Amino acid sequence: MKNPNIAAMLKYYRKLNKLTVQDVSQYLDHQGKPTATKTIYGWESGQTQPSADTLMYLCSLYQIDDILGTFGYINSTKEEPIHLTPHERKLIRAYRKQTDMQPAVDKLLDLDQ
Repeated sequence: MKNPNIAAMLKYYRKLNKLTVQDVSQYLDHQGKPTATKTIYGWESGQTQPSADTLMYLCSLYQIDDILGTFGYINSTKEEPIHLTPHERKLIRAYRKQTDMQPAVDKLLDLDQ
């Protein structure tokens, strides 16, 4: 049974990461998974789906950490899922490293609890 979320999320994350279908094809080729651009378009339109191992390569390329939640297999939160850009991930990592600055950032963003 096909999961319609896979097609939508693959296209969404490819565009979010500013990648072309050709970029994805080249990446998969370098990973030992040669894939025609036509096949990738098929995945993104829902006509076919990638194999499980190819999907894992795509998740790595697209920086998808919550695989089950992203593709709708589990509802990890009751709120709408949050999809972070690479820049947002970088900000979060920097925030976590700067524990002494967190109170100032929280105050600046009006996140005081």
